[in-house]
Amino acid sequence: MNSSCNKRRTLNKPLRLLFVSTGSISVVLGSIGMFVPLIPTTPFLLLAAALYLRSSDKLHNWLMNHRIYGKYLTNYMVHRSIPLNVKIFTLILLWVTIITSALFFIPYLWLSILLILKAVIVTIHILSFKTLK
Repeated sequence: MNSSCNKRRTLNKPLRLLFVSTGSISVVLGSIGMFVPLIPTTPFLLLAAALYLRSSDKLHNWLMNHRIYGKYLTNYMVHRSIPLNVKIFTLILLWVTIITSALFFIPYLWLSILLILKAVIVTIHILSFKTLK
């Protein structure tokens, strides 16, 4: 029996419910993050996977075998890579959103500069991964 099963058995019901609830909220936030550049997708999905691993075999298996999330997590955790189409889509969405926000919606120059700096850092992070073909 692996250690994750032992950990799951030692969790009391309220803690297991907390892990499942927090994991589910993380999946929702990670899903939103796929379309909103300032919300990080990967950390939320990794958190959900870890919480589900410790609390629910059914939810962990669902997440890891999900048509979208499963590929995303496997690419990240196993291959340490991002598919080319995902890189392109992410970077275009990131920069369009940041530039639009900085030019039209953010009234403070310092905040616009901060947003652009964050976009540069996220871009470097995304480009640091191997490209999965």
